[in-house]
Amino acid sequence: MMFPREGQYVCSKCGAVKGIDKAQQFTTDAKEKETTIIEGSSATLPKTRILCTECGNKEAYFVLRQTRAADEPETRIYRCCKCNHSWREY
Repeated sequence: MMFPREGQYVCSKCGAVKGIDKAQQFTTDAKEKETTIIEGSSATLPKTRILCTECGNKEAYFVLRQTRAADEPETRIYRCCKCNHSWREY
């Protein structure tokens, strides 16, 4: 896995180096254990057909997260493709 260091990606295992494009965006969690790298137009989330209650659009991105105990079902988090409204479905 490569991590950003001094304007480049550096592999912590083998030391390989790759330049960082300015179009890339970085988000890091509070504990600095995980880094998510989202590249402009090549980063995609799965889409599904579901009605947005805000704008009436019929397409949204979705993610599944385990927000409760392991024996409970996952939470589906949706974001409208048109207006960016987010909602959850338990």
